[in-house]
Amino acid sequence: MASIKTYVKESYEELTHKVTWPTWRELQESTVLVFIAILILTVIIFLMDFIFGISGDQGSIWKGLVGFIYDLIA
Repeated sequence: MASIKTYVKESYEELTHKVTWPTWRELQESTVLVFIAILILTVIIFLMDFIFGISGDQGSIWKGLVGFIYDLIA
């Protein structure tokens, strides 16, 4: 039991005195960066779905641009 108490006490000391926490400004900048990255990835995935087809079902209305071009050729 003493080892658990020591562990918690040392963990608290490390978190309060040794860890360098980001400033409010750094936190905001990181949040904006993550938000922009998520938007870019969302657009890329949407475009991939739009080009290659959203669903692999044969009964699907949208087959993607590749499927549309294939239907025009065939």
